[in-house]
Formats: sequence, structure tokens, C-alpha cells
Amino acid sequence: MSQASARIGPNAVTRLAEALVAVRGAGGASDVFRRAGLAHRLTSPPERMVEEAEVVALHAALRAMLPAPEVEAIARDAGRRTADYLLAHRIPRPMRLLLPRIPARAAAWILLKAIGRHAWTFAGSGRFLVLPGHPVRFSIAGSPLARGAAATHAACGYYAATFEGLFRALVHPATRVEEVACEAMGAPSCLFEARWAERV
Repeated sequence: MSQASARIGPNAVTRLAEALVAVRGAGGASDVFRRAGLAHRLTSPPERMVEEAEVVALHAALRAMLPAPEVEAIARDAGRRTADYLLAHRIPRPMRLLLPRIPARAAAWILLKAIGRHAWTFAGSGRFLVLPGHPVRFSIAGSPLARGAAATHAACGYYAATFEGLFRALVHPATRVEEVACEAMGAPSCLFEARWAERV
């Protein structure tokens, strides 16, 4: 999928707006969205897929206007909100019932296979890949969130928090998902690791 034709689900916009308002108020959210050229998305939140370029511009505006720790906190809050939405509206009930009842590594594999089938809805033109080995690892090459960024810290907290929320509900409640390499820091892809303490 080309960058020009790629689209991403509306949660990437609407949940970030909610997280921004929670921290910066309506005015602060308006400033960020206006800088991204997306002021209309606050008055008329999207209900369908949006152009990938909108998500790229929104995260670029967020990084340009706010301190890095605050950007990370807002992005992770938006990711948690997205996970909650997906669990309530997009994850089939049989999966919500089955996965927490089977061994965590098996549940993680099933979940990641399902995520991979729908990766285009959050990675856009990026490429989602599940990697072999331990710990559980997966990557996004061409991440829209890191596109055009040059940073000394990982830039995809939104993704990490979304994955973490899904893993905690469906795989293991103590899961921690971290972005251990990021294209914004010069890595070839954005790499995530999911870890949890196995029950004795």
C-alpha cells in the first residue's frame, strides 16, 4: 500500500483528541490540531478511516508543540483509550473469553496473528511483522508515528500502549509492552517487546 493511498482507523485521531483534552484542555487540543491542519477533526470527529497523512501530521504537531515527556504521556493515554475501544467494540466475544484461559504464549500468538490480519487499519503503509523467539516481539517498518521524526527516544508510545492494553486483557494482566527500537532514533524499524511474569 502506498503512502498516498494508505488510510488508518479513526481511533488514531479521536482518542488522541480525548487524551489531549484531558491534559491540555479544549484550547490546547485545538492548538495542536490546528497546527496539523486538522482543526475540523475536533468539531467533526471522524467515524471512518482517515488518510495516513493526517495521523503523521498530528503526531508531528504534537512533538513540535509539547515537551517530550508530555507527548509520551498523551500518546500512551490515547493508546490505552484505543485498546479499551477495541476490546469493547472490535474484539469478538469468543476471543475475549478464550484467550485469557489458555497459556499466555499461545494466547499471544493467536492475538498477534489477528492483529497482523488487521494491521493495515493502524499501520497504514507501514509493514507489521511478528518476529520469532522470546520475548514476544513484533515490528512496524515505515511507522506513520515515527515518519519524519528525529528523536533521542522512542516515538511510538501510542502503539505500545494500545498493544499493552490488548495484551493485559487477553494474554496476561501483568504484560508490559515497550518500544525497544524506533525509526525516529535511526533504527530500521520500530521494534516492540511484550513481557510478563509467568505464573509459577
